[in-house]
Amino acid sequence: MLLLLAVLLAAPAAESAPSTRTLRPDDIFALKEVGDPEVSPEGKWVAYTVTTMDAKEDESDTDIYMAPFAGGPALRLTASKKAEKSPRWSPDGKWLAFLSGREGKKTQVWLMSREGGEAVKLTGFKASVSSLAWSPDSARLALIVSDVDPDDPDAEDDEEASADKEKKKDKTPRPIVVRRLQFKRDYEGYLRDVRSHVHVFDVVSKSSFAVTSGSYDDSDAAWSPDGKWIAFSSNRTKDPDASRNADIFVVEARAGATPRALASGPGEDQHPAFSPDGASIVYEAGGDPRDMWYGANHAAVIPVAGGAPRALTASLDRNVAHPRFSPDGRLVYFLLEDGGNRHLARVPSAGGTVERVVAGERDISDFTISAKGDVGLLVSEPQLPAEVFALGAANGLRRLSTVNDAFLKGIRLGTVERFKAKSADGTMIDGFLTRPPDAPAGARLPTVLRIHGGPVDQFSTAFELEWQMLAAGGFAVVAANPRGSSGYGTAFSRAIWADWGNKDFQDVMAAVDHVVAMGVADGDRLGVGGWSYGGILTDYVITKTGRFKAAVSGASEANYLSNYGTDHYQYEWETELGLPWRNVERWVKLSPWFAIENVTTPTLLMGGADDMNVPLLNSEQLYQALRRLGRETELVIYPGQNHGIRRPSYVQDRFQRYLDWYGRFLRPAASGPAT
Repeated sequence: MLLLLAVLLAAPAAESAPSTRTLRPDDIFALKEVGDPEVSPEGKWVAYTVTTMDAKEDESDTDIYMAPFAGGPALRLTASKKAEKSPRWSPDGKWLAFLSGREGKKTQVWLMSREGGEAVKLTGFKASVSSLAWSPDSARLALIVSDVDPDDPDAEDDEEASADKEKKKDKTPRPIVVRRLQFKRDYEGYLRDVRSHVHVFDVVSKSSFAVTSGSYDDSDAAWSPDGKWIAFSSNRTKDPDASRNADIFVVEARAGATPRALASGPGEDQHPAFSPDGASIVYEAGGDPRDMWYGANHAAVIPVAGGAPRALTASLDRNVAHPRFSPDGRLVYFLLEDGGNRHLARVPSAGGTVERVVAGERDISDFTISAKGDVGLLVSEPQLPAEVFALGAANGLRRLSTVNDAFLKGIRLGTVERFKAKSADGTMIDGFLTRPPDAPAGARLPTVLRIHGGPVDQFSTAFELEWQMLAAGGFAVVAANPRGSSGYGTAFSRAIWADWGNKDFQDVMAAVDHVVAMGVADGDRLGVGGWSYGGILTDYVITKTGRFKAAVSGASEANYLSNYGTDHYQYEWETELGLPWRNVERWVKLSPWFAIENVTTPTLLMGGADDMNVPLLNSEQLYQALRRLGRETELVIYPGQNHGIRRPSYVQDRFQRYLDWYGRFLRPAASGPAT
């Protein structure tokens, strides 16, 4: 029996404006993505990024804006054709630093004066800078900089690269030689022993020195309040490729200093932040490595002088992100993932009860706190793409940015409802139903089950463009957080350990049955699909049931034996399933490939040609098998794309193919998408 618990998630007030039409795939060029809010030290401004897609150039671009914290029109700060990201205010409020590759092919630090004028290039490393943090005195930067790859033809000064451009055109690339256990990674390609380390850069003299070195990758650099120390996260075990361990280290901000391990638990410890008095560090403490990615992390505090860490949120059994101290050091703020939402929460730094500061049916993906305690947040709701909000003690939560308002005033969006369904064994599952904007009352609708990636992830109350795009095409969209999802505790997530396609299959099917029982979904016109693990679970679904009339399996895999060694998950595969030549039966049993003859559902397969996360060979094998069996299938390959499809024309193309494929099999031939 299914339990009905539907709660309508209200649209923001701005949606009361007159609407004219529903979404189309080419609307991706009008919608913008807001990110990375950063409140200025005195609390007067919030800097943030806005990413747009350019149809003519077929590229994406990211620029930096700032809005008054008190409210008012935003100002655009950058406008080059190259991305500008990671805006960071200097503690004295005089400068805004950011990262950009607007000159050359390497990302460098740029500096903009608060008094106005053009940004100036600050660094000139021969490799890219990936993150920056200001010292408390605003005189130095802690940077994460990659080592120079001797085989990288672009690892030269811009002047050298320009002078040698013609010569390099005829230069034969060197052979790729790999020696590492982890030998490839999506977007990075084949891995040599080229690592990322902490550097200190002097803003006035423009000189720098490395404070870490070795065959390790360092990240998350953070300054102590007195500017003498830098904390960072790193896996410095004997062979970093053999585990996902990461520890918290501190190192003096001088050349030749030796890092000292501070938090050295067996899990992934990351994102350290100093207390205002410099005596403690708060960080994300990883869960039990035996739980791998299924285990929840927690916020912990450890003395800088050394000693045992003290867990602050372990009893929550929920993932936290980016913990940091309040300006007075009495509280620790963090993001809390919980049951289809993400909230801003806090806990006394000495330990105590967790308080949700900003809760409700919303997804908070980022936050920032100024030296005065002003809080800026990035907030999304089911009908509101992420925007910047301010949180003040006097007037509560206020919206600051309105990046997508003008466009969305002319768009009719689908309503999103939450529900709970009872799975086959009685487990309660959270689900989301998006209804088409113009659905006739009481009509049974063609319905698409969409499955999230991960598997350890969650659908949330954030704006989901995919749901809205399909709803605009006339489809009801069902989404669920089956077992394996995060946000519901370690046991819920770990329930699918070495057992994919079983309990999570039952859970997503329960969500579909629920919407059929509601009288919304037409049980004879069902589709299914997803990307990454969403595609993997789709492969299980279509080998286990013929109920679905159309499937879209994106960046998926089915024959795990053939996949081993071709993706970048060697550690995860070996941890969960063991070595394939020692556990053949387990690997075969888990692979839906060996039930491929059960598939009757017309299946569209998609993937990026350069995907090293879930390599294309998986989709190629599925296509070959389905084609050989005479099933209805197509394979769409996006050239030059990795696991995430980023080229704007391909993003549009993928949405259009979703609509066309589902429309072909789920709607009568004479009908078309809603307009």
